[in-house]
Amino acid sequence: MKNIKRFRVLVMGRANAGKTTILQRVCNSTDKPKIFDGRGNKVHSYGVETYVETEYFKRGYHDIKHELVFRSNLGFVFHDSCGFEAGSAEQFEQMKEFVVDRATAGSVNERVHAIWFCIPMTESHRTVTAAELKFFNECDTKHVPVMVLLTKCDSLELEAIEELEDEGLEIEEAQEKIAEKERELLERWHAHIKHELDKCRYLPRGYVTLQKMHQESADCTVLIQSTANVMNEEGLQRLLISTQQSNILLCVHYAVWK
Repeated sequence: MKNIKRFRVLVMGRANAGKTTILQRVCNSTDKPKIFDGRGNKVHSYGVETYVETEYFKRGYHDIKHELVFRSNLGFVFHDSCGFEAGSAEQFEQMKEFVVDRATAGSVNERVHAIWFCIPMTESHRTVTAAELKFFNECDTKHVPVMVLLTKCDSLELEAIEELEDEGLEIEEAQEKIAEKERELLERWHAHIKHELDKCRYLPRGYVTLQKMHQESADCTVLIQSTANVMNEEGLQRLLISTQQSNILLCVHYAVWK
């Protein structure tokens, strides 16, 4: 474990789930990541480095084997299976093969150490689709921990306002109860998602709710700590905690706890 150099994460979920923003916050960056082909070569598209192209993050422009790295924190390397819910059966099989191969790779540096599966609350009416069920039923994740990330939770504010208005509250009175109603809605959708995924063959190891990720000061401590807590190997736990650079107290706490 002493030779592990980078913590490798596969980020999954439908398009527009806020995946790139989360990675930026984890790495304390506002830049787009650099993209490499796995052999250290920068990826190019029509003579232009792809990592400066927003188009890369749109459906059809990615390769799950490509490595995404942020200059601000070279200790993380990410893979993106973006927008897979609209992909072909062939793309799904490629993703499954990648997960199995990288979860059990002989070299620990080449392994995927964790999977972050994003479900956006902007689409709370379709939190668990056929795509999520297909992944958790068919993709063998026994050898890699999967964390479900409930993203864009701030979008529940509008839903909260609408429910309060339906209950007959006046605008001023509703304003006082929006935060409470948001928490209620988040708990409701969290419970629903867990209930549905608990029926699947391969269960996630945990759930994390993320809010205000659009703010540069957003705190990802709960994501890092929750991921570390479900790691089976202490060396990987230490690597993850030490790789994150935004919370020194977390490093100290974890070192003392261990």
